[in-house]
Amino acid sequence: MYNHIDIEFMRRLAPQLEQFKEKGNHLFNFRCPYCGDSKTSKVKARGYVFQKKNDFFYKCHNCSVGKTLSNLIKYVDADLHKEYVMARYTSGVHSSEKPTFDFKPPEFNTHDQLIFEDFLYQLKTFDDLKTSSHPAVKFVEERKIPQKYYSQLYFAPEFFKFTNTLLPNKFPSLNGDHPRLIIPFFDKENVFFGYQGRAFGKENPKYITIMLKEKNKIFGLDRINSNQHIFVVEGPIDSLFLDNCLAVAGADFKLDMDEKDYTVIYDNEPRNVEIIKRMEKSIEQNQSIVIWPDNIEEKDINDMILSGKTSVEIHRIISKNTFSNLHAKTRLINWKKI
Repeated sequence: MYNHIDIEFMRRLAPQLEQFKEKGNHLFNFRCPYCGDSKTSKVKARGYVFQKKNDFFYKCHNCSVGKTLSNLIKYVDADLHKEYVMARYTSGVHSSEKPTFDFKPPEFNTHDQLIFEDFLYQLKTFDDLKTSSHPAVKFVEERKIPQKYYSQLYFAPEFFKFTNTLLPNKFPSLNGDHPRLIIPFFDKENVFFGYQGRAFGKENPKYITIMLKEKNKIFGLDRINSNQHIFVVEGPIDSLFLDNCLAVAGADFKLDMDEKDYTVIYDNEPRNVEIIKRMEKSIEQNQSIVIWPDNIEEKDINDMILSGKTSVEIHRIISKNTFSNLHAKTRLINWKKI
């Protein structure tokens, strides 16, 4: 049965949402308060609040922001959000948010899927951080990550501690705990199933991937158009610079589509034995792969952006250097230096 409190507070929030419409079947539509929707058309409304099981979630089909209803209310009206948290708490509805009381707040089952998402959404996004000139923002600015993704990247001030709230005792010791950039993985149904933590400094390993469910380590499934050609890179950050792009988080993978529908883009490391093996495996599986030309010195997409190349230029290079089958085998022999 749907949550009547969510419905009530969604309707109370409605006067603050442009082009608000209640479309029935517990579906609400309005202009996105995060990106503002279209700047040229005042009638476009691509933000939706929808029901998933017994809870409600927000998704914008323009900027791809995904939030719990709780976080949407908090973003639009902080005072109304306090009432919402109290209403859910007093009704006994599960929520990982902690009302302001003088006694210890209740503890919840962190293995519940909705609790996973609530804990994620309790972290601050880089959209939140940039307004306070947080030092972590300097990292994403220096990497030239497009600002449209700031709302989808999170900051964990204590990575080990945060992970242990989701997977108890994943890190038995909190010694050496440190902040990390959190890159969440969502599936096609917008279900949060894992994340990658990227170090800001010299902490090792640079990337730590945490899986909450037994799934392939594929980033970007929630934002690609499966009806268009897909690009597949190794790193989630690299994928943010290309159109319709997935990342495999450094793992072997198998996509649920014909090989002709996607192009695999490995890092530009002709002396890396592991990458050469993966490229050879991709060719054997009839996948199209990119084999970088000799005049490209940068290791990956992000480094190419930092060197001054634009996304349009990189797409053009990819198009001219995509190979498959025998042509790919021949080109790989000339490219590898091991």
